[in-house]
Amino acid sequence: MRVPFFYGWVIVACAFVTMGVGVNARTAFSLLFPPILDEFGWDRGLTAGAFAIGFIVSTPFAPWLGWLLDRRGARVLILLGVAMMGSGLALATLISRPWHLYVTLGFLVSGGSLCLGYTGHGLFMPNWFVRRRGLALGIAFSGVGIGSIVLLPWAQHLISTRGWRAACLGLSIVMFGALVPINALLPRRRPEDMGLLPDGDRHAPAGAAAARPTNVVDPVWAATDWTLGRAVRTTRFWWAFVGFFTALFAWYEIQVHQTRYLIDIGFHPEPAAYALGLVALAGVAGQIALGYLSDRWGREVVWSLGCAGFVLCFVILLAMRASPTTPLLWAMVLTQGLLGYGMASVFAAIPAELFQGRHYGRIFGTLSLATGLGSGAGPWVAGWLHDRTGTYVVAFWVGIVLCVISAGAIWAAAPRKVRLVAGRVPRLASRPR
Repeated sequence: MRVPFFYGWVIVACAFVTMGVGVNARTAFSLLFPPILDEFGWDRGLTAGAFAIGFIVSTPFAPWLGWLLDRRGARVLILLGVAMMGSGLALATLISRPWHLYVTLGFLVSGGSLCLGYTGHGLFMPNWFVRRRGLALGIAFSGVGIGSIVLLPWAQHLISTRGWRAACLGLSIVMFGALVPINALLPRRRPEDMGLLPDGDRHAPAGAAAARPTNVVDPVWAATDWTLGRAVRTTRFWWAFVGFFTALFAWYEIQVHQTRYLIDIGFHPEPAAYALGLVALAGVAGQIALGYLSDRWGREVVWSLGCAGFVLCFVILLAMRASPTTPLLWAMVLTQGLLGYGMASVFAAIPAELFQGRHYGRIFGTLSLATGLGSGAGPWVAGWLHDRTGTYVVAFWVGIVLCVISAGAIWAAAPRKVRLVAGRVPRLASRPR
Protein backbone atom coordinates (compact mmCIF):
# COMPACT_ATOMS: atom_id res chain seq x y z
CA MET A 1 0.00 0.00 0.00
CA ARG A 2 1.28 3.48 -0.83
CA VAL A 3 1.00 5.19 2.54
CA PRO A 4 0.68 8.85 1.39
CA PHE A 5 -2.00 7.84 -1.12
CA PHE A 6 -3.92 6.17 1.70
CA TYR A 7 -3.42 9.16 4.01
CA GLY A 8 -4.64 11.58 1.36
CA TRP A 9 -7.96 9.85 0.80
CA VAL A 10 -8.48 9.35 4.53
CA ILE A 11 -8.17 13.14 4.80
CA VAL A 12 -10.75 13.56 2.01
CA ALA A 13 -13.18 11.24 3.81
CA CYS A 14 -12.69 13.07 7.12
CA ALA A 15 -13.20 16.42 5.39
CA PHE A 16 -16.36 15.20 3.64
CA VAL A 17 -18.00 14.27 6.95
CA THR A 18 -16.60 17.24 8.88
CA MET A 19 -17.82 19.81 6.38
CA GLY A 20 -21.19 18.09 6.07
CA VAL A 21 -21.70 18.55 9.80
CA GLY A 22 -19.76 21.75 10.50
CA VAL A 23 -20.97 23.99 7.68
CA ASN A 24 -24.59 22.89 8.03
CA ALA A 25 -24.56 23.33 11.81
CA ARG A 26 -23.75 26.98 11.08
CA THR A 27 -26.41 27.15 8.35
CA ALA A 28 -28.97 25.83 10.85
CA PHE A 29 -29.06 29.37 12.28
CA SER A 30 -31.72 30.13 9.65
CA LEU A 31 -33.90 27.36 11.15
CA LEU A 32 -33.33 28.56 14.72
CA PHE A 33 -34.03 32.19 13.81
CA PRO A 34 -37.90 32.09 13.75
CA PRO A 35 -38.44 30.26 17.08
CA ILE A 36 -35.88 32.48 18.85
CA LEU A 37 -37.76 35.54 17.55
CA ASP A 38 -41.06 34.07 18.70
CA GLU A 39 -39.79 33.30 22.19
CA PHE A 40 -37.92 36.52 23.01
CA GLY A 41 -39.62 39.07 20.77
CA TRP A 42 -36.31 40.73 19.87
CA ASP A 43 -35.98 42.86 16.73
CA ARG A 44 -35.16 40.93 13.57
CA GLY A 45 -32.11 43.07 12.89
CA LEU A 46 -30.77 42.52 16.40
CA THR A 47 -31.32 38.75 16.21
CA ALA A 48 -30.04 38.22 12.67
CA GLY A 49 -27.04 40.39 13.52
CA ALA A 50 -25.64 37.56 15.65
CA PHE A 51 -24.93 35.53 12.50
CA ALA A 52 -23.53 38.43 10.49
CA ILE A 53 -21.43 39.94 13.28
CA GLY A 54 -20.20 36.54 14.41
CA PHE A 55 -19.03 35.79 10.88
CA ILE A 56 -17.37 39.18 10.41
CA VAL A 57 -15.71 39.23 13.83
CA SER A 58 -14.30 35.72 13.41
CA THR A 59 -12.96 36.28 9.87
CA PRO A 60 -9.83 38.24 10.98
CA PHE A 61 -8.75 35.11 12.86
CA ALA A 62 -8.20 33.28 9.53
CA PRO A 63 -4.50 34.28 9.27
CA TRP A 64 -3.99 33.06 12.85
CA LEU A 65 -5.51 29.73 11.84
CA GLY A 66 -2.85 29.46 9.16
CA TRP A 67 -0.17 30.06 11.78
CA LEU A 68 -1.76 27.42 14.02
CA LEU A 69 -1.79 24.91 11.18
CA ASP A 70 1.86 25.56 10.33
CA ARG A 71 2.85 25.10 13.97
CA ARG A 72 0.51 22.37 15.24
CA GLY A 73 -1.02 20.60 12.25
CA ALA A 74 -4.50 19.87 10.93
CA ARG A 75 -5.71 17.77 13.84
CA VAL A 76 -5.40 20.61 16.34
CA LEU A 77 -7.04 23.04 13.90
CA ILE A 78 -10.09 20.83 13.32
CA LEU A 79 -10.53 19.86 16.96
CA LEU A 80 -10.41 23.55 17.92
CA GLY A 81 -13.31 24.15 15.53
CA VAL A 82 -15.25 21.21 16.96
CA ALA A 83 -14.72 22.50 20.52
CA MET A 84 -15.88 26.02 19.60
CA MET A 85 -18.94 24.98 17.60
CA GLY A 86 -19.98 22.17 19.93
CA SER A 87 -19.72 24.32 23.05
CA GLY A 88 -21.43 27.26 21.31
CA LEU A 89 -24.42 25.10 20.36
CA ALA A 90 -24.63 23.55 23.84
CA LEU A 91 -24.39 26.91 25.60
CA ALA A 92 -27.05 28.34 23.27
CA THR A 93 -29.62 26.36 25.24
CA LEU A 94 -29.03 28.85 28.11
CA ILE A 95 -29.71 31.98 26.06
CA SER A 96 -31.81 34.63 27.79
CA ARG A 97 -30.22 37.90 26.59
CA PRO A 98 -29.08 39.15 23.16
CA TRP A 99 -25.40 39.12 24.10
CA HIS A 100 -25.72 35.42 24.95
CA LEU A 101 -26.89 34.86 21.38
CA TYR A 102 -23.97 36.84 19.96
CA VAL A 103 -21.40 34.89 21.98
CA THR A 104 -22.83 31.39 21.39
CA LEU A 105 -24.51 31.13 17.97
CA GLY A 106 -22.57 34.18 16.82
CA PHE A 107 -18.89 34.12 17.73
CA LEU A 108 -18.36 30.52 18.90
CA VAL A 109 -20.36 28.82 16.14
CA SER A 110 -19.30 31.13 13.31
CA GLY A 111 -15.70 31.23 14.50
CA GLY A 112 -15.52 27.47 14.86
CA SER A 113 -17.00 27.01 11.40
CA LEU A 114 -13.94 28.73 9.91
CA CYS A 115 -11.90 25.76 11.12
CA LEU A 116 -14.40 23.17 9.90
CA GLY A 117 -15.44 24.78 6.60
CA TYR A 118 -13.86 25.77 3.30
CA THR A 119 -11.21 27.95 4.91
CA GLY A 120 -10.01 25.43 7.47
CA HIS A 121 -9.80 22.50 5.05
CA GLY A 122 -8.33 24.69 2.34
CA LEU A 123 -5.40 25.37 4.66
CA PHE A 124 -4.06 21.81 4.63
CA MET A 125 -5.79 19.56 2.08
CA PRO A 126 -3.90 20.89 -0.99
CA ASN A 127 -0.64 19.73 0.60
CA TRP A 128 -1.66 16.10 0.08
CA PHE A 129 -2.56 16.28 -3.61
CA VAL A 130 -1.06 17.75 -6.77
CA ARG A 131 -2.29 15.79 -9.79
CA ARG A 132 -5.68 15.06 -8.16
CA ARG A 133 -5.94 18.30 -6.19
CA GLY A 134 -9.12 19.61 -7.80
CA LEU A 135 -10.91 16.27 -7.63
CA ALA A 136 -9.95 15.71 -3.98
CA LEU A 137 -11.13 19.17 -2.94
CA GLY A 138 -14.33 18.80 -4.96
CA ILE A 139 -15.22 15.50 -3.28
CA ALA A 140 -14.41 16.82 0.20
CA PHE A 141 -16.37 20.04 -0.23
CA SER A 142 -19.37 18.23 -1.70
CA GLY A 143 -20.01 16.91 1.82
CA VAL A 144 -21.75 20.23 2.50
CA GLY A 145 -24.47 19.39 -0.01
CA ILE A 146 -24.99 15.87 1.30
CA GLY A 147 -25.01 17.15 4.88
CA SER A 148 -27.69 19.71 4.06
CA ILE A 149 -30.03 16.93 2.92
CA VAL A 150 -29.51 14.89 6.08
CA LEU A 151 -28.77 17.32 8.91
CA LEU A 152 -31.05 20.27 8.24
CA PRO A 153 -34.34 18.30 7.93
CA TRP A 154 -33.44 16.44 11.13
CA ALA A 155 -32.73 19.73 12.93
CA GLN A 156 -36.04 21.16 11.68
CA HIS A 157 -37.84 18.06 12.97
CA LEU A 158 -36.31 18.57 16.42
CA ILE A 159 -37.34 22.23 16.39
CA SER A 160 -40.92 21.33 15.43
CA THR A 161 -41.32 18.52 17.97
CA ARG A 162 -39.06 19.43 20.91
CA GLY A 163 -38.08 23.07 20.43
CA TRP A 164 -35.03 24.98 19.24
CA ARG A 165 -33.00 24.24 22.38
CA ALA A 166 -33.30 20.50 21.71
CA ALA A 167 -32.06 21.11 18.18
CA CYS A 168 -29.02 23.03 19.47
CA LEU A 169 -28.23 20.28 21.94
CA GLY A 170 -28.70 17.59 19.29
CA LEU A 171 -26.35 19.36 16.89
CA SER A 172 -23.80 19.73 19.68
CA ILE A 173 -23.93 16.00 20.43
CA VAL A 174 -23.46 15.15 16.74
CA MET A 175 -20.56 17.61 16.58
CA PHE A 176 -18.64 16.04 19.46
CA GLY A 177 -19.75 12.44 18.93
CA ALA A 178 -19.00 12.22 15.21
CA LEU A 179 -16.21 14.67 14.51
CA VAL A 180 -13.82 14.10 17.43
CA PRO A 181 -13.16 10.40 16.70
CA ILE A 182 -13.12 10.87 12.93
CA ASN A 183 -10.57 13.67 12.98
CA ALA A 184 -8.33 11.83 15.42
CA LEU A 185 -7.22 10.00 12.24
CA LEU A 186 -5.77 13.16 10.70
CA PRO A 187 -1.98 13.26 10.34
CA ARG A 188 -0.37 16.14 12.18
CA ARG A 189 1.98 17.36 9.43
CA ARG A 190 2.37 17.84 5.69
CA PRO A 191 3.48 14.76 3.73
CA GLU A 192 6.98 16.23 3.23
CA ASP A 193 7.41 16.54 6.99
CA MET A 194 6.70 12.80 7.26
CA GLY A 195 9.13 11.82 4.52
CA LEU A 196 6.30 11.35 2.01
CA LEU A 197 5.16 12.96 -1.24
CA PRO A 198 1.68 14.08 -2.39
CA ASP A 199 -0.51 11.80 -4.52
CA GLY A 200 1.16 8.69 -3.09
CA ASP A 201 4.35 9.24 -5.10
CA ARG A 202 7.70 7.91 -3.98
CA HIS A 203 10.96 9.79 -3.85
CA ALA A 204 12.90 9.51 -7.08
CA PRO A 205 16.17 7.58 -7.02
CA ALA A 206 19.36 9.60 -7.10
CA GLY A 207 20.02 11.17 -10.47
CA ALA A 208 16.48 10.56 -11.71
CA ALA A 209 15.10 14.04 -10.99
CA ALA A 210 16.22 15.50 -14.30
CA ALA A 211 14.41 12.78 -16.27
CA ARG A 212 11.19 13.16 -14.35
CA PRO A 213 8.42 15.20 -16.04
CA THR A 214 7.57 18.29 -14.05
CA ASN A 215 4.58 20.57 -13.77
CA VAL A 216 6.71 23.59 -12.90
CA VAL A 217 6.59 26.37 -15.49
CA ASP A 218 8.42 29.08 -13.54
CA PRO A 219 11.24 27.33 -11.63
CA VAL A 220 12.46 30.52 -9.95
CA TRP A 221 9.00 31.32 -8.56
CA ALA A 222 8.35 27.70 -7.57
CA ALA A 223 11.71 27.42 -5.79
CA THR A 224 11.06 30.51 -3.67
CA ASP A 225 10.47 29.91 0.03
CA TRP A 226 7.22 31.88 0.14
CA THR A 227 6.56 33.57 3.45
CA LEU A 228 3.53 35.75 4.06
CA GLY A 229 5.72 38.86 3.84
CA ARG A 230 7.08 37.86 0.43
CA ALA A 231 3.67 36.80 -0.88
CA VAL A 232 1.89 40.07 -0.04
CA ARG A 233 4.53 41.98 -2.02
CA THR A 234 3.52 40.22 -5.24
CA THR A 235 0.78 41.25 -7.66
CA ARG A 236 -0.34 37.62 -7.93
CA PHE A 237 -1.36 37.64 -4.25
CA TRP A 238 -3.50 40.74 -4.71
CA TRP A 239 -5.07 39.51 -7.95
CA ALA A 240 -6.12 36.36 -6.07
CA PHE A 241 -7.41 38.56 -3.23
CA VAL A 242 -9.56 40.54 -5.68
CA GLY A 243 -10.77 37.35 -7.36
CA PHE A 244 -11.85 35.80 -4.07
CA PHE A 245 -13.54 38.95 -2.73
CA THR A 246 -15.60 39.62 -5.87
CA ALA A 247 -16.67 35.98 -6.33
CA LEU A 248 -17.79 35.56 -2.71
CA PHE A 249 -19.59 38.91 -2.87
CA ALA A 250 -21.72 37.58 -5.74
CA TRP A 251 -22.10 34.08 -4.22
CA TYR A 252 -23.51 35.25 -0.89
CA GLU A 253 -25.51 38.07 -2.47
CA ILE A 254 -27.52 35.40 -4.29
CA GLN A 255 -27.57 32.89 -1.46
CA VAL A 256 -28.96 35.29 1.13
CA HIS A 257 -31.43 37.20 -1.04
CA GLN A 258 -32.70 34.71 -3.62
CA THR A 259 -35.49 33.23 -1.44
CA ARG A 260 -36.90 36.66 -0.58
CA TYR A 261 -36.60 37.73 -4.23
CA LEU A 262 -38.44 34.64 -5.51
CA ILE A 263 -41.29 35.27 -3.09
CA ASP A 264 -41.39 38.95 -4.12
CA ILE A 265 -41.85 38.06 -7.81
CA GLY A 266 -44.69 35.62 -7.15
CA PHE A 267 -43.38 32.22 -6.10
CA HIS A 268 -44.93 30.45 -3.15
CA PRO A 269 -42.60 30.43 -0.11
CA GLU A 270 -42.28 26.62 -0.12
CA PRO A 271 -40.76 26.17 -3.62
CA ALA A 272 -38.72 29.32 -3.06
CA ALA A 273 -37.21 27.73 0.05
CA TYR A 274 -36.73 24.35 -1.64
CA ALA A 275 -34.77 26.06 -4.43
CA LEU A 276 -31.99 26.93 -1.99
CA GLY A 277 -31.67 23.30 -0.91
CA LEU A 278 -31.72 22.08 -4.51
CA VAL A 279 -28.87 24.45 -5.32
CA ALA A 280 -26.78 22.81 -2.57
CA LEU A 281 -27.70 19.38 -3.92
CA ALA A 282 -26.71 20.34 -7.47
CA GLY A 283 -23.51 21.72 -5.98
CA VAL A 284 -22.47 18.18 -4.98
CA ALA A 285 -22.22 17.17 -8.64
CA GLY A 286 -20.84 20.56 -9.63
CA GLN A 287 -17.97 20.53 -7.15
CA ILE A 288 -16.88 16.98 -7.98
CA ALA A 289 -17.19 17.43 -11.76
CA LEU A 290 -15.49 20.83 -11.94
CA GLY A 291 -12.82 19.69 -9.50
CA TYR A 292 -12.05 16.77 -11.81
CA LEU A 293 -12.02 19.02 -14.86
CA SER A 294 -9.76 21.57 -13.16
CA ASP A 295 -7.06 18.86 -12.93
CA ARG A 296 -7.23 18.60 -16.72
CA TRP A 297 -8.18 22.03 -18.04
CA GLY A 298 -6.65 24.33 -15.42
CA ARG A 299 -7.82 26.28 -12.39
CA GLU A 300 -8.50 29.50 -14.31
CA VAL A 301 -10.86 27.74 -16.73
CA VAL A 302 -12.93 26.21 -13.93
CA TRP A 303 -12.99 29.44 -11.91
CA SER A 304 -14.30 31.20 -15.03
CA LEU A 305 -16.97 28.53 -15.47
CA GLY A 306 -18.03 29.13 -11.86
CA CYS A 307 -18.23 32.87 -12.45
CA ALA A 308 -20.19 32.24 -15.65
CA GLY A 309 -22.63 30.12 -13.65
CA PHE A 310 -23.33 32.99 -11.28
CA VAL A 311 -23.65 35.44 -14.20
CA LEU A 312 -26.24 33.17 -15.83
CA CYS A 313 -27.99 32.82 -12.48
CA PHE A 314 -28.24 36.62 -12.13
CA VAL A 315 -29.50 36.95 -15.72
CA ILE A 316 -32.17 34.28 -15.15
CA LEU A 317 -33.27 35.93 -11.91
CA LEU A 318 -33.66 39.23 -13.77
CA ALA A 319 -35.61 37.52 -16.56
CA MET A 320 -37.92 35.94 -13.99
CA ARG A 321 -39.28 39.36 -13.04
CA ALA A 322 -41.30 39.28 -16.25
CA SER A 323 -41.79 35.49 -16.37
CA PRO A 324 -41.60 33.72 -12.99
CA THR A 325 -41.91 30.19 -14.41
CA THR A 326 -40.84 26.79 -13.10
CA PRO A 327 -38.46 26.10 -16.05
CA LEU A 328 -36.58 29.32 -15.31
CA LEU A 329 -36.48 28.38 -11.62
CA TRP A 330 -34.84 25.06 -12.53
CA ALA A 331 -32.41 26.82 -14.85
CA MET A 332 -31.44 29.16 -12.01
CA VAL A 333 -30.89 26.24 -9.64
CA LEU A 334 -28.74 24.31 -12.12
CA THR A 335 -26.54 27.20 -13.25
CA GLN A 336 -25.93 28.26 -9.66
CA GLY A 337 -25.35 24.74 -8.28
CA LEU A 338 -23.58 22.91 -11.11
CA LEU A 339 -21.39 25.80 -12.23
CA GLY A 340 -21.35 28.48 -9.53
CA TYR A 341 -20.80 26.21 -6.55
CA GLY A 342 -18.24 24.24 -8.57
CA MET A 343 -15.69 27.01 -8.12
CA ALA A 344 -15.28 25.88 -4.49
CA SER A 345 -13.21 22.95 -5.78
CA VAL A 346 -10.40 25.32 -6.90
CA PHE A 347 -10.71 27.85 -4.09
CA ALA A 348 -7.76 26.36 -2.20
CA ALA A 349 -5.98 24.92 -5.25
CA ILE A 350 -5.23 28.36 -6.74
CA PRO A 351 -3.16 29.76 -3.85
CA ALA A 352 -1.58 26.33 -3.28
CA GLU A 353 -0.12 26.38 -6.77
CA LEU A 354 0.99 29.98 -6.44
CA PHE A 355 2.53 29.83 -2.95
CA GLN A 356 3.10 26.15 -2.18
CA GLY A 357 5.52 25.61 0.68
CA ARG A 358 6.09 25.56 4.42
CA HIS A 359 4.18 28.80 5.05
CA TYR A 360 1.20 28.11 2.80
CA GLY A 361 -1.17 27.96 5.78
CA ARG A 362 -0.48 31.56 6.80
CA ILE A 363 -0.66 32.80 3.23
CA PHE A 364 -3.96 31.07 2.51
CA GLY A 365 -5.35 32.17 5.86
CA THR A 366 -4.60 35.79 4.98
CA LEU A 367 -6.13 35.40 1.51
CA SER A 368 -9.23 34.05 3.24
CA LEU A 369 -9.83 37.55 4.61
CA ALA A 370 -11.03 38.35 1.10
CA THR A 371 -13.65 35.61 1.22
CA GLY A 372 -14.92 36.75 4.62
CA LEU A 373 -15.13 40.37 3.52
CA GLY A 374 -16.87 39.43 0.29
CA SER A 375 -19.30 37.09 2.04
CA GLY A 376 -20.30 39.85 4.45
CA ALA A 377 -20.34 42.73 1.96
CA GLY A 378 -22.42 41.01 -0.74
CA PRO A 379 -25.63 40.48 1.27
CA TRP A 380 -25.34 43.87 3.00
CA VAL A 381 -24.77 45.87 -0.22
CA ALA A 382 -27.59 44.02 -2.00
CA GLY A 383 -29.96 44.83 0.87
CA TRP A 384 -28.82 48.46 0.95
CA LEU A 385 -29.36 48.84 -2.81
CA HIS A 386 -32.80 47.25 -2.51
CA ASP A 387 -33.75 49.69 0.23
CA ARG A 388 -32.66 52.62 -1.96
CA THR A 389 -34.16 51.47 -5.29
CA GLY A 390 -37.05 49.23 -4.26
CA THR A 391 -35.78 46.31 -6.43
CA TYR A 392 -32.84 43.96 -6.72
CA VAL A 393 -32.10 44.94 -10.34
CA VAL A 394 -29.12 47.20 -9.57
CA ALA A 395 -27.77 44.75 -7.00
CA PHE A 396 -27.90 41.87 -9.49
CA TRP A 397 -26.12 43.93 -12.15
CA VAL A 398 -23.41 44.73 -9.62
CA GLY A 399 -23.06 40.98 -9.05
CA ILE A 400 -22.70 40.35 -12.78
CA VAL A 401 -19.94 42.94 -13.12
CA LEU A 402 -18.07 41.56 -10.11
CA CYS A 403 -18.21 38.01 -11.51
CA VAL A 404 -16.53 39.24 -14.68
CA ILE A 405 -13.89 41.03 -12.61
CA SER A 406 -13.33 37.89 -10.53
CA ALA A 407 -12.68 35.72 -13.58
CA GLY A 408 -10.25 38.29 -14.98
CA ALA A 409 -8.44 38.59 -11.65
CA ILE A 410 -7.76 34.83 -11.42
CA TRP A 411 -6.45 34.79 -15.00
CA ALA A 412 -4.17 37.68 -14.00
CA ALA A 413 -2.99 35.74 -10.91
CA ALA A 414 -2.11 33.00 -13.42
CA PRO A 415 -1.41 29.82 -11.45
CA ARG A 416 -0.91 28.16 -14.87
CA LYS A 417 2.25 30.23 -15.31
CA VAL A 418 3.72 28.79 -12.11
CA ARG A 419 2.58 25.14 -12.19
CA LEU A 420 0.63 23.14 -14.75
CA VAL A 421 -2.25 20.93 -13.74
CA ALA A 422 -1.83 17.20 -14.41
CA GLY A 423 -3.84 17.30 -17.64
CA ARG A 424 -1.45 19.89 -19.09
CA VAL A 425 1.77 18.09 -18.17
CA PRO A 426 3.31 16.16 -21.12
CA ARG A 427 3.20 12.40 -20.63
CA LEU A 428 6.79 11.18 -20.80
CA ALA A 429 8.05 7.66 -20.84
CA SER A 430 10.24 8.42 -17.85
CA ARG A 431 7.27 8.72 -15.46
CA PRO A 432 8.37 7.26 -12.08
CA ARG A 433 6.88 3.98 -10.95
